[in-house]
Amino acid sequence: MTGEVMITVRGLVNQFGTQRVHDGLDLDIYRGEVLGVVGGSGTGKSVLLRSITGLQTPREGTITAWGTNLSTGGADALHTVSRRWGVMFQDGALFSSLTVRQNIEAAMKAHVDLDDDTRRSLADLKIAMVGLPPGTGAKYPSQLSGGMRKRAGLARALALDPEIVFLDEPTAGLDPIGAAQFDDLIRELQQALNLSVFCVTHDLDSLHAICDRIAVLAEKKVLVTGTMEDMLEVDHPWVHDYFHGPRARAARPGS
Repeated sequence: MTGEVMITVRGLVNQFGTQRVHDGLDLDIYRGEVLGVVGGSGTGKSVLLRSITGLQTPREGTITAWGTNLSTGGADALHTVSRRWGVMFQDGALFSSLTVRQNIEAAMKAHVDLDDDTRRSLADLKIAMVGLPPGTGAKYPSQLSGGMRKRAGLARALALDPEIVFLDEPTAGLDPIGAAQFDDLIRELQQALNLSVFCVTHDLDSLHAICDRIAVLAEKKVLVTGTMEDMLEVDHPWVHDYFHGPRARAARPGS
């Protein structure tokens, strides 16, 4: 793929005790793309997301975002750059003691000096953007269904009008109809807001529906990147089994 590279990862090493999860991992993230990140259990998909967003400190390697070296820039560089991305964790990961609106406002308070009324209005706008009904802002996460919590988590990720959103298993736990609706929402927002999307997922339907490019994590690094059509030509055993198995065949458009 060609285009502006927003984020580069080079030589990434993540290790927990004696277990090395990543060993020399390289990856580029391009402006305007939806990148799906897949891999077997334990390949470090979520660890990669956390490393890029500064929630995990790698043992080695360089992460550069919009020309800023996050590996050497320290907390100030990370704080500045983090305004340009949003993160949605599994199941939304909302603060349980805050309302949905307060969850969204929390990101604004950390980065932007706004008066209370403006902040509230912007939070309500984000709630509407993700398709939640009026009145959701006053509810607590425990009062929402799983699908609504995910949408609320996405609204929080969009709080600062980011250039890229990081999604960790966004459709996990949703029924097929809810998952398809969430895929549609992601694609609609990506196109309307000119977003880039980094999506950790195992959902083959999502890979077909929304991803422009796929990165496969295996053997402690990014083994291959490319389109869905490219994946079908890869002869690595895990990649072949994943993209040619019965669930993969069922997920293909027209099957």
